[in-house]
Amino acid sequence: MELNQDVMKAVETLEYRVTAGDVAAKTGLNISQAEAGVLALASATQAHMQVADTGDIAYEFPRQFRATLRNRYWQLRWQETWQKIWAVLFYLIRISFGIMLILAVVLVFAAIIAIQIGMQSQQDEDNRGGYRGGMGFNPWLWIGRDWFYWFSYGPQRQYGRQSHSPRGRSRQDSGKLNFLEGIYSFLFGDGDPNKDLDERRWSAIATVIRNNRGAVTAEQLAPYLDNANLNDDLEDYVIPALSRFNGRPKVSPQGDLVYYFPELQVTAKNHKPQSVPAFLKETKRRFTSASSDQVTIAIGLGTLLVVGSIYLGFIAAGWTTGFIGLIYSLCDLFLAYGIAFLGIPAIRYFWMQGQNQKIEARNTQRQNLVGKTIQRKLDYTKQFAIETIVGKDNLAYTTETDLIDQEIANRDKIDEEWRKRLESS
Repeated sequence: MELNQDVMKAVETLEYRVTAGDVAAKTGLNISQAEAGVLALASATQAHMQVADTGDIAYEFPRQFRATLRNRYWQLRWQETWQKIWAVLFYLIRISFGIMLILAVVLVFAAIIAIQIGMQSQQDEDNRGGYRGGMGFNPWLWIGRDWFYWFSYGPQRQYGRQSHSPRGRSRQDSGKLNFLEGIYSFLFGDGDPNKDLDERRWSAIATVIRNNRGAVTAEQLAPYLDNANLNDDLEDYVIPALSRFNGRPKVSPQGDLVYYFPELQVTAKNHKPQSVPAFLKETKRRFTSASSDQVTIAIGLGTLLVVGSIYLGFIAAGWTTGFIGLIYSLCDLFLAYGIAFLGIPAIRYFWMQGQNQKIEARNTQRQNLVGKTIQRKLDYTKQFAIETIVGKDNLAYTTETDLIDQEIANRDKIDEEWRKRLESS
């Protein structure tokens, strides 16, 4: 049996007593998905079904239903275990890019230094018997040593300077990412900040509908929908909302359209109006969460790898044996990695600028739709704005107690109902 994690979280948030409309409003799921998810969870956890006099249904779940599910379904236990394992694996994947970069730089410059030492030793042997007070002059030797010096000590000086800044902030205080995580963030970014956009969209729309007791106008939903055009009398941009939450249109005597949503008008308890943003706002993409020092060091290491690989390719040409021969054979791979390390963030930066411009345009479009509701249409929605509460005091049936006991307890209510039916016939 497949259980929806969003439904489970919604049940917990709503204090374990819900209707399908409550879950749909909380999660943004469409009505059919929410109803199927609630039924599946109720069946798996032996939740109690409660039927109101109106025929509306609520479900009351045990507070320890997750423990019950873990005991009954090994798939859930495996899923929770795999989530923990994947968190560790993904962390190792993230830091592996930084480890590979540092390792490549170390190997390249170790090979360069080994070659320079060999060249210096050969030069000393050639000059033996002459002036012994100096080591001779080799510009590549000094450049090589300088590069190695900056690689070995540069990052430590950067971190040390940051740790003893006038404000007394430590390196850990400057950001949440460590250096290796910062390299991954610099290389690939931090993911899509709007991956939950649809969830936020439909949750906001459901909240707006709930706050208006199940009846709204198209103008009230427009700031949360894409391609809404208030100059178009067709109002076809609300069709996705009608389809998702089983909305129904109504036409006023003046020809205005309003919409009501019966399933969202049914709730397990009285809810106060919830806060909701005035319009659906997308978050702009951020280039990286790494600190400026981490970005500077990452660029420096990438540059060192590219320059060092090119230089090693010249001075180690023809070397096929030993450590230097091995590193020389990997020189093209190191060069490609360094170019990709610097090129991918550069390409991503310009792509991100274009995406942020589109996000800003969509946000502006939605913001311009706020507050355009016509009062005449709002007045007409009041005819359909109702809220049905499935309380424990108006239940016709519940699975918590035996049916005979319920009939005895509700005998007066049943007699009154039959009397009303006889009088009306």
